[in-house]
This record gives sequence, C-alpha cells and structure tokens, in this order.
Amino acid sequence: MSEEIKGNSYSADSIQALEGMEHVRMRPSMYIGDTGVRGLHHLVYEVVDNSIDEALAGHCDTITVSINLDNSITVEDNGRGIPVDLHKKEGVSALEVVMTKIGAGGKFDKDSYKVSGGLHGVGVSCVNALSDHLHATVFRDGKIWEQEYERGKPMYPVRQAGDTTRRGTAVTFKPDASIFTQTLEFSYDTLAARMRELSFLNKGITVTLTDKRNLDEKGEAFVEVFHSDEGLKEFVKFLDGNRVPIIHHVISMEHDKGEIPVEVALIYNDSYSENIFSYVNNINTHEGGTHLQGFRMGLTRTLKKYADASGLLEKLKFEISGDDFREGLTAVISVKVQEPQFEGQTKTKLGNREVVSPVSQAVSEMLENYLEENPVDAKIIVQKVILAAQARHAAKKAREMVQRKSVMGGGGLPGKLSDCSEQDPAKCEIYLVEGDSAGGTAKQGRDRAFQAILPLRGKILNVEKAMHHKVFENEEIRNIFTALGVTIGTEEDSKALNLEKLRYHKVIIMTDADVDGSHISTLILTFFFRFMKELIEAGHVYIASPPLYLVKKGNKKEYAWNDDQRDVISLQMGGNVNIQRYKGLGEMNAEQLWDTTMDPSFRTLRQVNIDSLPEADRIFSMLMGDEVPPRREFIEKNAIYAKIDA
Repeated sequence: MSEEIKGNSYSADSIQALEGMEHVRMRPSMYIGDTGVRGLHHLVYEVVDNSIDEALAGHCDTITVSINLDNSITVEDNGRGIPVDLHKKEGVSALEVVMTKIGAGGKFDKDSYKVSGGLHGVGVSCVNALSDHLHATVFRDGKIWEQEYERGKPMYPVRQAGDTTRRGTAVTFKPDASIFTQTLEFSYDTLAARMRELSFLNKGITVTLTDKRNLDEKGEAFVEVFHSDEGLKEFVKFLDGNRVPIIHHVISMEHDKGEIPVEVALIYNDSYSENIFSYVNNINTHEGGTHLQGFRMGLTRTLKKYADASGLLEKLKFEISGDDFREGLTAVISVKVQEPQFEGQTKTKLGNREVVSPVSQAVSEMLENYLEENPVDAKIIVQKVILAAQARHAAKKAREMVQRKSVMGGGGLPGKLSDCSEQDPAKCEIYLVEGDSAGGTAKQGRDRAFQAILPLRGKILNVEKAMHHKVFENEEIRNIFTALGVTIGTEEDSKALNLEKLRYHKVIIMTDADVDGSHISTLILTFFFRFMKELIEAGHVYIASPPLYLVKKGNKKEYAWNDDQRDVISLQMGGNVNIQRYKGLGEMNAEQLWDTTMDPSFRTLRQVNIDSLPEADRIFSMLMGDEVPPRREFIEKNAIYAKIDA
C-alpha cells in the first residue's frame, strides 16, 4: 500500500492528542449530555454540586445562586474555599489545577470528601472549558484570591485581591455562545426546581436563588430562598400537596448505622399512580437501580406480612403483586454511597449490589414500627392494596383488549386514522388532532407520504383521576395505543413500553390555540407522562404551534403567533391592515394549515422534555387533580390566555 493516497498522508502528525480542556470543547456532549437547554443548565448544577459537597463534608450551610443581567451565573458558598497554595506536581496554584485540569479535585481524597455528587472531578473544570469567561474568587485564611479564564485558559496566575473575614468560593461564568448555539438564556423555573430539590435532599442547608433579570414592584431582583428542616419528609409533603392523603402522617426514617446512609419518606394518597423518586449522592436516578430494588423489597415483604396476618386478604381469589403495594404511593429514597457505580454515562441507574440489603432492612424496620404503632393507618393501607389488586385484574383484561386490537396483535388500525405510505418509523409522524373538523382539514393539507392524522373526539379521559382499567377501556386512548403500535407490556412488567414497535418517531399534538385547546393538550400530555413516559424521554413527543392571527393588506399577508408579532407586522405593513383571529384549527383551510403548522420547512414544533421528574409529577397532579386554588394560581402565573377556567 502506498504511503500517500490522493494527496492525503497518514503519519504520526495525523494523530491528534487533545488536552483535557480542548477535548471538552470539541466533544462537550460527552461531558454534559448535550449543548441544548439541558446541557446549559447542567453547567450550573456542576458548580452548585461542589458547594453541596462542601456541605456534605460539614463545612458549608449557605449557597447563593444568581442569574445576572447578562445571563451569566454566580454561585457562592461559605465553605472552606478551594486551596490556593502551590500544587507540587503541577507547579501552579491548586485553584488553577482544579479549574483547568480534567479529573482534578478533592473528591478523590477520602479524607476530604466521604461522598460527592456531580461528575466526580470533571465538573467545574468542564464548566470553565465551556465558558466564554469564568471568574473564580476564593475567600480563605483572611485573604481574597482570584483568577479569570477565557474558554478555559487562565488570563493570569492566581493573585491576591485583598483581605477578608469571609470564607468560601464564588464562581461567575458565562457560557460560550459558540458551543451553546441553541440558547444562552437560563430558565428560572428550571433552576428553582433543582435548588428546591437540593434543599430537601440536604436538610439544614439554605440555598438562595436570585434572578436579576426580573424585578419586582420595588425594582428589586426576584429572590427565592429554599431551606428544609425536615428534609425528605417535607419533600414528600411538597410533592403530594395536590393529592388527598389517606393516612395521617408521612412515614419517614433516617438510617445511618452502616457504611451507607439511607433516608426514606413516603405517604399513601387516593390516586392510582405510583410516584417513587430515588437519589444517590443528590443525583436523581430516574431509571432506579439497586437502592430502588431494596426499597421495593422491604416495602412489599413488610406490607405482605402484615396484610397476611391481618386476615383481610382471605376473600381474595388471586395473589397480591408488588405493584399493588405501590398504587397511590409517593416516596423519596436517598442514599449516600462512597463509590457509586452507575450504569451508563448519564448516571441514571445505580448498580452497587451492596446497597440492596441496607435499604431493604431500613425500610422494613421503618414500616414494621409504623404499622404496629398506627393500626388505623395500617388497615387503610391494606384496603388500598386490595382495591389496587382488584383494579389490576380488571386493567389486565382491558390491556389485553388493546393488544388484541393493536397492529401487532393482528387487529386493524383505528377507523379514524389516515395513515401515511412511508414504512420507516424514523421518517413518519402522526398528528393527534382535536376534533373531526380540524382532522378533516389536516387530512387534506398533509403530505400523505410521511404524515398520518388521528382525530380525537373532544377531551380524552383525565387519567389522573381514573382507575387503570378505565384508562384502557377508553376508546380515544385505545385508538392512540393502536395507532402508535405500542403496548404497555405484561402484568409482570406493566410499565414497560415496547418502543421498538413505535410506528411514528414524531408524535405531534395539534390543538386549537385557545383555553380548550390547551386543556386537551394537557390531558394528552398527562396520559403520555403517566402511561408512556418512555415516549417523552426518547424525544418522540411534540406540540404543534398554529398561528393566532393572519394579517393582510392588499396582496400581502403574514401570520402571527402572538400579539407582539401581530403588532410588528401591522406596523411594517403601514397600518390599516385586516386582522383575522383564528379561534380554532377549523377556521384555517388545508393550504393555510400546511403552510403554517405542518410544512417541515416552515413550521415550529416544540419538543416535550422532562427536566425534573418530581416537578413534572407535581405539576401534572396539580393541573389534573381536584384541588382548585393551586391550579388557579399556577395558570394565572403561566397563562397565555386571559380566561381562567378552574
């Protein structure tokens, strides 16, 4: 083989040996997941995690996070302060090593930190590499020290900047626009959800979040303070604030006798869903793992033993399953592990086998004590379990009906479905359209090659208030299952959605741009969240954005999606324009619907993502539950429309 082919030589000079910071900048998704909205916010979490680790080590109790006017972020704590003395091996200040070397940090020294979250030494240096500018300030030993960086590179050596009586570390960073091309704007609500979560998981710590971009009536920056004295017990109360409890107290415990500290809090409510959130070293393990396995073992074993001894199960003609003990359960499990082993780079599933037994034993001990001391609550829980078992058997029959009618079960597609001709699911999309009228227009306007239309009749069932067998018996929901080609699994694995059978990789909710349309969208999203969460997590769910206005003057016409766009277009056309307000999809003809909402080259689709599972669960239970005041407050804060329908 010749050494040179078509002028391209391959030699030692062709091999790139990237330094750590350069590799982070070239492959940022390897370190923070992505460079979109989620990755942008992950930068904040990594810096805050360093402060939380100081708190876990007993050296910090106050953390402040500020969103500055220029969308930079400042995180400050009252910990020990990052060391600034000379690092013997690197020959520079330890602060510079921490900020510029991947894999550097005190978390590898068990004398400094027993447990830690974040990316274990990658965190703050990774943030530095992906920032246009970062300013680190250390308050330590009566002195102020500082160093600034541009795109991860020091602008000058660490220098003394004055005297102080404070202690701690402050980091201000501005993400690099050349890397975060989608957006540089931080969401206050997203950051607030995480800061609130951290305050519950680390009781006694005060986390203050300030948004200097938004001013109150007094012209002062919006500030929220998160602090919890009861930890997970308060977390469960917060999560279940919109549900009706069926027992008198939150059952909680802290078990710190062995190598693995375990905290658990739980309560039973009158809903039909199971909401269990698990954490390892403050990391939300939404795929569960061995700590969740231990929790379920302890819960099932203890409640089964009590239920058998109570005699209440004697009339049941079938066995109770593990799922029955978890219906209507809201629980939070938090463990601290010195050497956590996570499955996958995203750290969403714990793999340490040694965690199962301590968690299981701790949960068993907690429940045994509670059931013995609270016989009334104990009986209520067992009765809830019996009802869940009966409903599960009814749901099994209804689920089997769905599967028999599904594509894979040999049945036909729903009669109302207008399918597409393309067979590759990756190229196919389905519109879930509000009403037959709009569905008819969408069928006329679509591209039949890759776009399918499924009209939905009115408002689908509110699954938040319905028993599972009622969900599977609902015709509109059965049609969605059948059209998508997916099933909800077996009785033993009732939460497993067979995504490999999904017939469309874009599932698009298209409703009217009014209050009723928003309500229908929320009903559909609630159904997806409770029964097809994997569909959302895999990025398959979207919301269409039909325009609100058509602005015309002579032969000119433009569409507007909000009042501001309408006003700008009106001015650009010189005033005296004709404005048509679309009250619904049915008022648009097929060509207009295609041009504005269905044409991939022009339309705007909003992908549905879950930033925080606990926060998403809380919002859906609030919007779709029975409690009116919190729902009204939420809608008034977030509504686009003036009319509030409680």
